[in-house]
Amino acid sequence: MRALVSVILPVHNAEPWLDECLGSVLQQDFEGSMELSVFNDASKDRSMAIIEKWKVKLEGSGILVVVGGHNSPSPRGVGYSKNQAIAQSSGSYLCFLDSDDVMMPQRVRLQLEAAIGHPASIIGCQVRREPPNSTERYTRWINQLASDQLLTQGVPEDLLFFYNHLRKGGGVVRVDQCLLLYRYHHGAATHSVLETTLWTHRVRFLEERALPHWATFTIWNAGKQGRRLYRSLTAGARRKVVAFCDVDENKIKKGFYCYEDSQERPKPQVPILHFRVARPPFVICVKLDLTGGAFEDNLRSLHLQEGRDFLHFS
Repeated sequence: MRALVSVILPVHNAEPWLDECLGSVLQQDFEGSMELSVFNDASKDRSMAIIEKWKVKLEGSGILVVVGGHNSPSPRGVGYSKNQAIAQSSGSYLCFLDSDDVMMPQRVRLQLEAAIGHPASIIGCQVRREPPNSTERYTRWINQLASDQLLTQGVPEDLLFFYNHLRKGGGVVRVDQCLLLYRYHHGAATHSVLETTLWTHRVRFLEERALPHWATFTIWNAGKQGRRLYRSLTAGARRKVVAFCDVDENKIKKGFYCYEDSQERPKPQVPILHFRVARPPFVICVKLDLTGGAFEDNLRSLHLQEGRDFLHFS
């Protein structure tokens, strides 16, 4: 019997969190047909025993549980496990859950309602962290992203899937309620993705999606992040950079940034301007919420339209 919603749960050595995670599946207030598709990625702890215990409880409540997995010496990774859990599932809609996270009781119901209303979109939600102060700035940032910003941001382990979805014309919608508790710990899947890999994919997506629409642009931040973005661009995209802009007088007094590693002769020298004399569009490389509101005030003072006149890359 085909379920309407399949909860997709990859598991690897999740013993400390699995009881609470599976309990949150049981506590969903969604009244339609739902299944849980679990894939055990070579766990060496008591994860399988916990899964079998909860399988009885869940199926007793009308939630079908499908369990797959392997016992190889080494795990094959969260991406592989998600794909295997999807392959063995039957749901028309997929709800992704990590084994160290906890769903609020209304999550499946509210996100399904949003998915039905936006059939070509990935549906997100607001989150909270455990421990509460573990990634305070990141949590505030991801919960406050505007709808346009959702299209240029993504979470690490799902970034390629996210970008491929957008390339095919898909959208992104967020339910503006906290429906998920994300645990922060050093064993989390997010930490297994190299920061340089994420950066490379984000730069290529920027070049593919945004930069073709702009003849020239300015990088807002003449510091480390802005210069890193400039160096990461392809030669063609670098030639579109007409300036860096900043508020730091010491950087502005230097007059220009010279790309010393360039093979071009003469080496490119990009002007550094005060943001008020720089011209849009801007690629903003300033980490939001770190300037006490000063950056946001400066940006608002220019009366720009996001997407047309600027986008965030921070």
